[in-house]
Amino acid sequence: MRITVLDTFTAFLPGEARPAGLSELGEVNWIEETDASRTAERIGLSDAVICNKSRMTREVMEQCPRLQYIGLMGTGFDQVDLTAAAEHGITVCNVPAYSANAVAQHTFALILNHYCRIADYARDCADGGWTEKRYFSEFGLPTHELAGKTIGLAGYGHIGRKVGEIARAFDMEVLAYTRHPERYAPYDKPAVTFVPLRTLLKKSDIVSLHCPLNSETHCLINRDTLSLMKPTALLVNTARGGLINEADLAHALRSGIIAAAAVDVLTEEPMSVTTPLRQAPHITVTPHIAWAPLETRRRLFDIVCDNLRCWMEGHPQNMVCPVKD
Repeated sequence: MRITVLDTFTAFLPGEARPAGLSELGEVNWIEETDASRTAERIGLSDAVICNKSRMTREVMEQCPRLQYIGLMGTGFDQVDLTAAAEHGITVCNVPAYSANAVAQHTFALILNHYCRIADYARDCADGGWTEKRYFSEFGLPTHELAGKTIGLAGYGHIGRKVGEIARAFDMEVLAYTRHPERYAPYDKPAVTFVPLRTLLKKSDIVSLHCPLNSETHCLINRDTLSLMKPTALLVNTARGGLINEADLAHALRSGIIAAAAVDVLTEEPMSVTTPLRQAPHITVTPHIAWAPLETRRRLFDIVCDNLRCWMEGHPQNMVCPVKD
């Protein structure tokens, strides 16, 4: 079994050991980074490819006659031409639900940073601000408790549910919007109240996005939906950048339509120098790192290896593109 791992830089820090599990399954070629024009060349005569952001197009598949398996280092699969994969008899498997704890943790890191003003106070101390004050406690910047606040979860999959669990531990009221509340209501009521999106936006102190990006959710947050939110509201996005119309959000932050935003994802990644949010006020941006704690990445690659092993043994799991009979 010949296995090529493309774009390893997206899953491993420099100097981190490569997991041994994959080498037990075959001869592995680790590729640090691959230009799109060289993807087929890199794969060559491999039977399986493991990738993250490298695009698996019809053209690539047609140039790789031995390719039978595409294993994704993540949950999303929009970078793969699934129709072409099925036509070529290529099984595609992803890794669902591996990062729920990590992304929920990062979501609350952003929320707590806003409500506790952690970065602002730490910056003031580093600049000597506390040394110039008269009192033992310098609380010149207002902070707020989360208890009693309402968080609205737009999307209620693995990550949204985990965020809801943490919110309840802070004694917050939890609202959720999902297209299929009947799947969750029997288990999660009364701890979570399922409401239409408009109601969620109007009532929430914090709106946190946890839905997939598709034709229905693209620019879900826009000038109209932002206008429904409280002027004191915080918008958090740890899902996909395309859920937000960034120009509309920048306008809302400058105009005081909402109080603040905190995002881990952007429409264009890496961040463009022209992104509307780069110079927007009252926003915290982190560089798509919510999924990336060490333990999370180790779990991710354990499942990547297990997916490949199961396919080799004839009982594939986590398929997003099963081979047609």
